[in-house]
Amino acid sequence: MFNWVNLLQVAVIVLAVWFFYKTFIKNTSSEKLVRGLLGLAALWIASFVLSWAHLDLLSGFFHWLALFLSISLIVIFQPELRKFLALMGNVDEWRRVFDRGGVATKNTASLDAICSAVEYMSAKHTGALIVFPSSLDESAIDKKGIEINAKISSELLLTIFFNKTPLHDGAVIISHDRIAYAGAILPLSKNNLNWKYGTRHRAALGLSEVSRATVLVVSEESGDISIAERGKFTTYDDIKKLRAKLERVLGK
Repeated sequence: MFNWVNLLQVAVIVLAVWFFYKTFIKNTSSEKLVRGLLGLAALWIASFVLSWAHLDLLSGFFHWLALFLSISLIVIFQPELRKFLALMGNVDEWRRVFDRGGVATKNTASLDAICSAVEYMSAKHTGALIVFPSSLDESAIDKKGIEINAKISSELLLTIFFNKTPLHDGAVIISHDRIAYAGAILPLSKNNLNWKYGTRHRAALGLSEVSRATVLVVSEESGDISIAERGKFTTYDDIKKLRAKLERVLGK
């Protein structure tokens, strides 16, 4: 029976699901898992509706098809399922989401160090690739590289990306306000990019296409500073605008 209480409950459920999807799933590698689950749910609903309509042959077909796909999804989406289940128990990520409304503690030392190093590398045409992932993006990174777990400093970043060091071609991963890994290998984008974009840009774009990570790139050829997010590049000519962007990234 229709009443306003039931309508309100449905609205709350829809808003909660949308908030969860937008906050944790959208633009991540788990998005295809959610789409698969929605398609599977549609098949199950169709089988029940057809059964209610006494279309037993079609109902049976959709029922067994949904059952077969349910088993297949477990195999096909095994990595995404692990990530999805890890999300449900990720206390730190939930805490960050609900703490966004509060006053964020700004670590200006880390921000200063990153901006200083990036500005210097841009002037010297030193290539760099720096990843700012959420805690849910790690499974999208092909190989994390060498564990560093060190305090962020401009000197360390400049040393890692110096073109005579073994790690300079890989990416640095910033996590929990520290340099977590260096020499990381990122998934390459399969999109056709402008000729001026090299492997670093393709790697930055590739990770941003399958995760919610923010990836900063310094071009070795031009010295341009770009940030890849959600499959798109934004170039920063003004270091003040870049700093404001990184401040938001580090505070999320």
